[in-house]
Amino acid sequence: MVGAYRVIVQNKKIKFDFEIRRNITILRGDSATGKTTLVEMIQEYEELGSDSGITLQCERNCAVLSGRQWEKQLAGLSQSIVFVDEGNVFTASKEFAAAIQKTDNYYVLVTRESLETLPYSVTEIYGIRTSKHFGDLKQTYNEFFQIYGKPVGTGTLKPAIVITEDSNSGYQFFRSVCTESGIDCKSARGKSNIFKLLLNGTKQDVLVIADGAAFGSQMERIMDLVAIQPNFHVYLPESFEWLILQSGLLEDGEINDILESPEKYVDSLQYFSWERFFTALLTQRTSNSYLSYTKSKLNPVYLQEQEKDAILSVIPKVQFKNEENL
Repeated sequence: MVGAYRVIVQNKKIKFDFEIRRNITILRGDSATGKTTLVEMIQEYEELGSDSGITLQCERNCAVLSGRQWEKQLAGLSQSIVFVDEGNVFTASKEFAAAIQKTDNYYVLVTRESLETLPYSVTEIYGIRTSKHFGDLKQTYNEFFQIYGKPVGTGTLKPAIVITEDSNSGYQFFRSVCTESGIDCKSARGKSNIFKLLLNGTKQDVLVIADGAAFGSQMERIMDLVAIQPNFHVYLPESFEWLILQSGLLEDGEINDILESPEKYVDSLQYFSWERFFTALLTQRTSNSYLSYTKSKLNPVYLQEQEKDAILSVIPKVQFKNEENL
């Protein structure tokens, strides 16, 4: 399934209106914020239709997955937006992660837990808020609001330490850039290890660079740490491959259209996360060219001055080079 889909669910008392644009959306928040009400309304409409007193508007089928028979239910769903309420323990299981990876559905998961088994984006973690779009009407209007999604920190940052998520091409690029400027660059060798590295403690400015497209499960504890450590900063592009595509190095007119609205191009059945899509896109579009890209080993051409500067120009408010070299 590709594309973005607006979902409107309402009865006489309450209305939910939101848009889903990736295969995994996380909905979280405290009790009594409306999360379970939303899922219950969709389930009631699914069972009773218009007799439920609920209306549901969406271009795709909306369904609720729950209970011990979730695998059997899932087998019957295709091209659907599937909602799972909190309390369903299977959501955090490896079996669930493996099962949904083989489907063409989108998933909205209501949870207060960090789901380590799923590669969900930092920009697709939402809460529910109430707004007054209907004047004096008694009906309550609810919309999703994004909890995460912006880089942490303001002003221009000159980091003393850079931590990358893995040891692939992204780390190889930043290690070279940092070495030139006397910046210590470390690979966490996995997103779950970043928190451990930060716990070691330092008073120097630290910049974490990770793939935002799959970093959602780490955000809560990382943000809690950043809140008490003002020298910690986080930059979360979709992926390193996304940075290259954004840099303008590739003379390919279609790429700008793809970057503007990736949801129109990312097939949820083929790509479990946007990070995988951008890797495949960059690899395909640079094949047999001087910019030929592989994830495991960085092509040295990306470390040439012009190419390197183009990539770094995409990263806002971070100074990687010494001032005398600018």
